[in-house]
Amino acid sequence: MTIQEAQLLLTQQLSAIYDGREASNIVGWVLEHLTGMTKIDRVVHRDRVLSATQAELLQRNIDDLLKQRPVQYVLGEAWFAGMRFYVDENVLIPRPETEELVEWVVAEVREAGGEAGHAAGADGARNQEAGSGLSILDVGTGSGCIPIALKKQLSEAIVYGADVSEGALEVAKRNAAALEAGVQFLRVDFLQEAAWPGLPAIDILVSNPPYIPVRDKATMHNNVLLHEPHLALFVEDDDPLLFYRHIGQFALQHMASGGRLYVEIHEELGPATVQLFTSLGLTGIVLRQDLQGKDRMVRAVKA
Repeated sequence: MTIQEAQLLLTQQLSAIYDGREASNIVGWVLEHLTGMTKIDRVVHRDRVLSATQAELLQRNIDDLLKQRPVQYVLGEAWFAGMRFYVDENVLIPRPETEELVEWVVAEVREAGGEAGHAAGADGARNQEAGSGLSILDVGTGSGCIPIALKKQLSEAIVYGADVSEGALEVAKRNAAALEAGVQFLRVDFLQEAAWPGLPAIDILVSNPPYIPVRDKATMHNNVLLHEPHLALFVEDDDPLLFYRHIGQFALQHMASGGRLYVEIHEELGPATVQLFTSLGLTGIVLRQDLQGKDRMVRAVKA
């Protein structure tokens, strides 16, 4: 089977379950992973014959994809902040809007010269190195994409990632090692306040917590619903702000004065999240839209 024949086979098979654009993107991703060639190279070498190993792997990939298993899990990789992350069914697939959350944190830390409310340095002197002396915690770290991306861009910061899932933490540790990011990972059930004393004092809290109401399952695509971890996706319909309430309360107890928290949110719960953080006494609250114009992020400050 040649590269061109493989492309035609993939396209034909995937067109039965994906629209044309998505099928084309998946075909390109699979073939690049399989051959190590860019799109242009595959056009130039379209008559190159796949090895027996490549042909066998291609068929396995097709079988998995036809079960609506996400291509990121099929290939064991997802790109985030310009880096390749290993992913499997223990973790959510990193999304572009989460990259925007990381970019917001980095931009504000750099704008503040790394000061951003850290407790060290009582004289209030501005750090020369962005992130120097800062302690950052990512709650619900999953693949580790958030803390790893933060550590790579704010190298002087002390960065932690916390998750209740041992499987997720194994993935996160694997990614941190592969990407040479010095992130410390902690296993903790964040909803259990009795566990909070074991967590570090922090200057910045970041989180993309579970926020999808269970009722939304009825409208979700099978590639998400059947494969991505429900523990990281869903909250009960009667308490969709469960994690945000705990995040806000934790910040008040463990965050330095002037410290900030940044969270990704459900697009329909922006005003409710703002109201919750306001009621807890947090200040400097900003509701921010993503590049698609959806309410997607909130920042708040501990007075």
